[in-house]
Amino acid sequence: MSDWFSALAPGDSLGEAAADELEQQGFTVIPGPVSADQMSLLAHAYDAAVASATGDDIRVGSTTTRVSDLVNRGEEFDDLYIFPPLLAACRLVIARPFKLSSLLARTLRPRQPAQGLHVDLRRDWADWPLVGFILMVDEFRPDNGATCFVPGSQAWPGTPEEATADQLDAGPMPACGPAGSLLIFNGSTWHGHGANTSSAPRRSIQGFFIPRDGQAGTDFASRMTPATRGRLTPLAHHVLAL
Repeated sequence: MSDWFSALAPGDSLGEAAADELEQQGFTVIPGPVSADQMSLLAHAYDAAVASATGDDIRVGSTTTRVSDLVNRGEEFDDLYIFPPLLAACRLVIARPFKLSSLLARTLRPRQPAQGLHVDLRRDWADWPLVGFILMVDEFRPDNGATCFVPGSQAWPGTPEEATADQLDAGPMPACGPAGSLLIFNGSTWHGHGANTSSAPRRSIQGFFIPRDGQAGTDFASRMTPATRGRLTPLAHHVLAL
């Protein structure tokens, strides 16, 4: 394909309703690329990736545990970042050639408080605009810390730290869905995970897309194993900027 940007995904593959939600609310939840009967295999691959991670690839934060570079941790993750509706969302929000910046496992541990509202990328940062996505390995519910968004805040000029009283009154909305759902959001939308008041961890796969000339969070080219490189499609090679 000579014009990858135009050919990445049909403009209507996201669907009109989801595209409208993404533009107006700053986020949308759609059915993901993994069928219901395959979710157990993905969950097993997720657990194996987390269990085998070492060194700087695993980071234990105050409420979550993260494992970086799922691109190189199994073929079960290959279809997630080339899913046509997701690429169509990137075309809509970023509106110019883009690439994957990172793909990671993120587990919200049980009995953890809510995260403060934040944006993933300020408008005045070099890699703006950003599209984030979260594949729900477990069901996202209000009681297990579903990610919460302030609808429409992607269009506001400031950040949560600069919020007005009226903006704070808007309140965050949890983005819920069954396991396998895909949450796509504008990185400028105010958001944060809710409190996980349940007794179980809540697992997810999270990734980010940025403009193609931006600085990726993961240097996929330097980390790429021969096995991964050999199985990836030309589209995946392009999305990873290999």
